Amino acid sequence: MNASIAHGSPAPGFLELYTPKLITVLREGYHLRNLRADALAGLTVAIVALPLSMAIAIASGATPAQGLYTSIFGGFLVSALGGSRFQIGGPAGAFIVLVAATVAEHGMSGLILATFLSGIMLALIGLLRLGTFIKFIPFPVTVGFTAGIAVIIFASQLRDLLGLSLAHEPGALAAKLQALWSVRGTLTPAALGLACVTIAVILVLKRYRPHWPGMLIAVVTASLIAYLAHLPVETIGTKFGGIPSSLPLPHLPDISMNKVMAVMPAAIAFTLLGAIESLLSAVVADGMTGRRHRSNCELVAQGVANVGASLFGGFCVTGTIARTATNVRSGAHGPVAGMLHSVFLLLFVLIAAPLASFIPLAALAGVLAIVAWNMIDRSAVGVLLRSGWGESVVLAVTFLLTIFRDLTEAIVVGFALGAVVFIQRMSRMTTVETQAPLVASDIGDDTYPRRPYDESRATDPEIVVYRVSGALFFGAAASIGAILDRIQDRHRAFVLDLSAVPFLDSTGANMIEGLAQKARQKGVAFWISGARPAARRTLLIHGLRPPHCRYATSIATACQRQRRSDRASGTAT
Repeated sequence: MNASIAHGSPAPGFLELYTPKLITVLREGYHLRNLRADALAGLTVAIVALPLSMAIAIASGATPAQGLYTSIFGGFLVSALGGSRFQIGGPAGAFIVLVAATVAEHGMSGLILATFLSGIMLALIGLLRLGTFIKFIPFPVTVGFTAGIAVIIFASQLRDLLGLSLAHEPGALAAKLQALWSVRGTLTPAALGLACVTIAVILVLKRYRPHWPGMLIAVVTASLIAYLAHLPVETIGTKFGGIPSSLPLPHLPDISMNKVMAVMPAAIAFTLLGAIESLLSAVVADGMTGRRHRSNCELVAQGVANVGASLFGGFCVTGTIARTATNVRSGAHGPVAGMLHSVFLLLFVLIAAPLASFIPLAALAGVLAIVAWNMIDRSAVGVLLRSGWGESVVLAVTFLLTIFRDLTEAIVVGFALGAVVFIQRMSRMTTVETQAPLVASDIGDDTYPRRPYDESRATDPEIVVYRVSGALFFGAAASIGAILDRIQDRHRAFVLDLSAVPFLDSTGANMIEGLAQKARQKGVAFWISGARPAARRTLLIHGLRPPHCRYATSIATACQRQRRSDRASGTAT
């Protein structure tokens, strides 16, 4: 893909690419009002992260204290060193399946070593500037494996949701469900009731008081009910003996060649998923704020954070979408908010850790049930199912492999299927579109009728025009980020010309939809010109409809209609 407007600035050097956003923010000028905004946002995120960190750790086979250590040490390093201005790091629900399997096979020492090795690999990927390639994963693959992880997380919480007594819970989904069904007679009504109360409180507060910390309020409510009514339910205190009121001393994991080789597959899986999850979270923050993250710098920070967390007994650290979005919505100014979120969690451990002993496991299971439900992007699933058989197959295969096989296998197979679908469509496209090859060849100036060049289209300060040439598919969609940077408040209209695009897949359409959202946030009129019928159908399926996105047959038509609209509204200069 190429845009008609090239950036003439020189390529950034090493220091520019790997300077943490914290340094950038401080260079801009950091004032007391910025600190107040970051402190409030950090406190809000800490309130959300407190129950989540413990719940994810318990579901992963670790202790709640380890979840807090992961957020404290890993989260601090992610914010201090990262290439994203708003990223919040910590334990993520997407890792529950992999972490639990690693603990079951290699024990806690194996998990910590795998986290340590994963940190080194993530840092190397960032230093080798391979982070850009992570963006090549097709959109249906990310939606499919995220939905699959959500199903597995929910299944992993059924035992605590229902208060079932089961000595050993299998990891595989089918075996897990069969084992849980065999002990259905041990259901504890009190545990089920507390889980329902937790879920109900979260949903009600989200509906009527969306700015309140619903998860924390729900967990506190359930804990008070369990304590005051003396309910016979399992709590953090009864299962783990509470949370220590002090921090562990740093120490290296047990490293030996045999152990390293044994946990290497898990470390590679942590690295792959961590890179994907972190960069997806950073992209979400970019879309909400209009800022741009540096992917390779972010991966280096994630690597350092995983090494740091493992030294203190923590496990996998990654960027967390829900907490990052909460950080942005809470008015964070920069990375200091994420660092303060870790400080607030540290204060909880040092001052109020004994209170965590009263938290029922059923309440934390209710929290994770909500997390699992929110992880499924239902609108995206619907869009992909309507997009065609190719997207549907990639989505379904990735989803099913995630549930019944292995996450890494699901991503690899999903990516391969996405590439096969793309090749199949391109072979058909090159047969039909004989005048529009994927890579344009040089032709003489007199080969086709030519129109005089209208320099006003490139110099109009109110309308910015971009022309995209070539197939806009998952391998090229990442470069649309260059276009995002060009939407400025001074422009009233943005025209994206797709007349030279022979093929557009769901990943490309999803990126353009993000571009349209950015334009809408800036109050910029968004036009798409020259889109072919097939590309236009794909865009419409992805929600690119008037009035947020307007279509024209050509750039000239889009500009004329925009100027006419400006004159009618009295905004034309």
